[in-house]
Amino acid sequence: MSTITYSDARKNFKKVLDQVHENSEAIVISRKNSENAVIMSEQEYESLMETIYLLRSPKNAERLLESIKQIENNDATERELMNE
Repeated sequence: MSTITYSDARKNFKKVLDQVHENSEAIVISRKNSENAVIMSEQEYESLMETIYLLRSPKNAERLLESIKQIENNDATERELMNE
């Protein structure tokens, strides 16, 4: 995640937005006397919000983390989706 100053972000706002979109990377906007801010693409934001929503349920979080472990250990089974 890269960081730029508020002044640079303001001067190059279109370029900053293009970079966020093209690289799917959040950018930190640093400010001298205030809290920093982060700019991210809408797609990345929605993905993050969905992940947070799914992990709110302890049981669901447990299932998701177990699935990730299975994939990392090559212990997952690939299945075809059924057409309705």
